[in-house]
Amino acid sequence: MSFLSRLRPDNFTLALASTVILASVLPASGTFAEILEKVTSGVIVMLFFLHGSKLSRDAIWAGIGHWRLHLVVTLTTFAFFPLLGWLLQPLLKSVLPQELVLGVLFLCTLPATVQSAIALTAVARGNIPAAVCSASGSTLMGIVFTPLLVGLLLSHTATENTNPLDAVIKISVQLLLPFALGHFLRPWTQSWLQRLGNRLKVVDQGSILLVVYAAFSGAVVAGLWQQMPWTAMLSLFVICALLLSCSMLWCVWISRRLGFSIADEATILFCGAQKSLVSGIPMAKVLFTAAAVGPMVLPVMLFHPLQLMVSAVIAGRYGRKEANPPI
Repeated sequence: MSFLSRLRPDNFTLALASTVILASVLPASGTFAEILEKVTSGVIVMLFFLHGSKLSRDAIWAGIGHWRLHLVVTLTTFAFFPLLGWLLQPLLKSVLPQELVLGVLFLCTLPATVQSAIALTAVARGNIPAAVCSASGSTLMGIVFTPLLVGLLLSHTATENTNPLDAVIKISVQLLLPFALGHFLRPWTQSWLQRLGNRLKVVDQGSILLVVYAAFSGAVVAGLWQQMPWTAMLSLFVICALLLSCSMLWCVWISRRLGFSIADEATILFCGAQKSLVSGIPMAKVLFTAAAVGPMVLPVMLFHPLQLMVSAVIAGRYGRKEANPPI
């Protein structure tokens, strides 16, 4: 695979961009927006039910013993990223509108990706069982840590009066319960999920696209693009690149400092330096008002394709290094 082909946006990224354009040109409003709001709430419940159903208990036990690796990933996701966002606030406020400053801080509180982290670890010939355990555990911990971190980071810079404990309860009811129910029913749903195969990916991605359309429709009706100059979007791209660079450099440095193998280093890199769009958008919908969700998720929507394109190139290099070790 050529360097340029690795940098080409994937179909889901293109679909996300198309959905934002559609919501900008034909936003949902009135009765349709009210119906869409209820539909997306149901879709999010289904999405997390499927996530729980797909989580293998065998994979959890296979990777759970590697506690040092999981601790590094967890600290990177829920300590390093939020601290970095907090330290960058003077820069963020000087180059971004307030809505995007909050969105960047929200991005820093999110859990890691699951599917892409595991796929990239596999390409890099990393520790796949540990990646499955770490990435899945990050999603679960994010249900508690993300609203708490949102309360800490955004309370000093936003007019939002989010009670962290209320947010944890709200997210637990809407996201954790379906997740836990899906995992509990896995012995009965596993064969059905296997028959669906790749069609589940369509359900996952279609659900996210629907939620994105609903979120941006509300933001567009509230005047999002009139308040968002193109220079702010360019600055946001630079900020996302800075966050990704700092997190990747940290993951490599701490892995080598603690003496992890190359395979474990790759796992830490692709589980720790990534943020989940799939978890982030539903969480934003639960935590924030409908009008605030659009600008709140813009940073993670930009960070998502950037992390995938950069990580794909780096994963290929790790994979070639492991396949051809120095003599």
